[in-house]
Amino acid sequence: MNGTGLDGARERTVRTGGVELCVAELGEPGRPTVVLVHGYPDSKEVWGGVARRLADRGGFHVVLYDVRGHGRSSAPKPLRGGFTLEKLTDDFLAVCDAVSPDRPVHLVGHDWGSVQAWEFATVERTEGRIASLTSISGPSLDHFGQWIKKRAGRPTPRALAQLLGQGAKSWYVYLLNTPVLPELAWRGPLGTQWPRLLRRLEKVPADGYPTSTLPSDAAHGAWLYRDNIRARLSHPRDDAYARVPVQLITPTGDAFLSDHLYDELEQWAPRLVRRTLPAKHWVPRTRPDQLASWISEFVQDQERPGTAAIPAALGLPYADRFGGQLVLVTGAAGGIGRATALAFATAGARVLAVDVDAEGAERTAELARSAGAPDAWAEQVDVSDEQAMAELAVKTLAEHGVVDVLVNNAGIGLAGPLLDTRTEDWRRVLDVNLWGVIHGCRIFGRQMAERGQGGHIVNTASAAAYQPSRMLGAYSTSKAAVLMLSECLRAELAGQGIGVSAVCPGLVNTGITGTARFAGVSAEEQDRLRDRSTRLYGLRNYPPEKVAQAVLRAVARNQAVVPVTPEARGARLLARVSPSVRRAFARLKLPL
Repeated sequence: MNGTGLDGARERTVRTGGVELCVAELGEPGRPTVVLVHGYPDSKEVWGGVARRLADRGGFHVVLYDVRGHGRSSAPKPLRGGFTLEKLTDDFLAVCDAVSPDRPVHLVGHDWGSVQAWEFATVERTEGRIASLTSISGPSLDHFGQWIKKRAGRPTPRALAQLLGQGAKSWYVYLLNTPVLPELAWRGPLGTQWPRLLRRLEKVPADGYPTSTLPSDAAHGAWLYRDNIRARLSHPRDDAYARVPVQLITPTGDAFLSDHLYDELEQWAPRLVRRTLPAKHWVPRTRPDQLASWISEFVQDQERPGTAAIPAALGLPYADRFGGQLVLVTGAAGGIGRATALAFATAGARVLAVDVDAEGAERTAELARSAGAPDAWAEQVDVSDEQAMAELAVKTLAEHGVVDVLVNNAGIGLAGPLLDTRTEDWRRVLDVNLWGVIHGCRIFGRQMAERGQGGHIVNTASAAAYQPSRMLGAYSTSKAAVLMLSECLRAELAGQGIGVSAVCPGLVNTGITGTARFAGVSAEEQDRLRDRSTRLYGLRNYPPEKVAQAVLRAVARNQAVVPVTPEARGARLLARVSPSVRRAFARLKLPL
């Protein structure tokens, strides 16, 4: 099992219906039990990363089993008629009797595992055995059949478009229902090339998955389609109501399932939580951190006495977009960075607060956990140090996964005439404001690109990036470079599904004025100028929380350049329609 995440799992054999099921367990049996059911053409090892995280970080008793005919579970004899949903339900109940006889389990299914899980959660004989269902990329065949009947019975242009769209996505189903050919393909060239196809098309990491049993797993699994698809789609049940709370996770880039399949799902699952994930089909392998976070949150909510089915965060803006995602914010010890970290936390994201101020970063992480983040951590890093940023990326990847949203926010202020600005002042402001952003984009952006599942980078620029000032030569230069860097990077990464936004706040009431350096003045005059600037920004009193909301909105809408305050928007307009007026403003002696 090396590389699959199931090293050290306890295994047992469960006998049922003439087959032997290979069952693996992680975590303590006394904890809430989460049962993970794999899809086609997978084995239980597809869940390795998710299972390990649920056991180690979530503290759950995690159970995985090879569906009959897959992995190290035996196949029924004969194969025909041996993979009906009724017999698969028997297998599930036998596993539950073995691993959690006295307590209902939390069920999670992906692909055909989800198809099975819907069956388990909607039939009477599982009453009291299931506490919750998390469904990923696999509909109930009964719901699917009802969906088809409704649209075929009233063939409006929209209904026909949806039928044809899903029909095109289901091309493989027709092939798997043909005799002999699927078995020949899987035991021949397709079985050999499948791991390479997964890496190329879905960016599934080459970490020991799929296992060596893939050809026989896929050949046996063709009977899942032959034994169930035609019968259930042509005669769907009318009573297929979910008897438990359901969490639906929909990858927006799924090549096999249309989002419209779930349009009327609330009528079948009244206690439904919907989440969307910007990823492709094989999310158990490509997004294990986010899945584990969402599953943990959902299960914990169901385990609390008297709790509602829907996690509290889902009632808030952007929760369905950012819940469970990993967000890294630099300059997070205060100001815009802290407000941004807390805004993502409120939306249910996992937050990594990074700052050179270790105490401030830790405080932000504490506040993020209180605000609703499933997890939040703090790291002390100087963003201008390339080696330190590279080490942070390696550590983050190993402990938390690939960052979904990177907010390069760390920055320092510098004001004063160009002729009075020292070389070392230039170096410091460019090291932090520009090179810090470059390091973040290059190092974490590369991880996003290699994962192949998209992501988003936010770079905090400034209205000073396009509004020149006689007193902000170095600062404006650094921020103008960040703005152009963001535009170039946006074009470069667009084809890989990675968005890039430059946020230009304007005059915001943060602590930057209290630490800004004023060039060419005495220490006493510097203190006076800092106090004056702080008072002026305080009078303007534009809160960093509004900037944070603009950041979330920019990511959700994939906006390129986002002026935030009215003066930032006005300066942006002037830069386009009246450059001469903008240059006149540049001559004024304004505070930072």
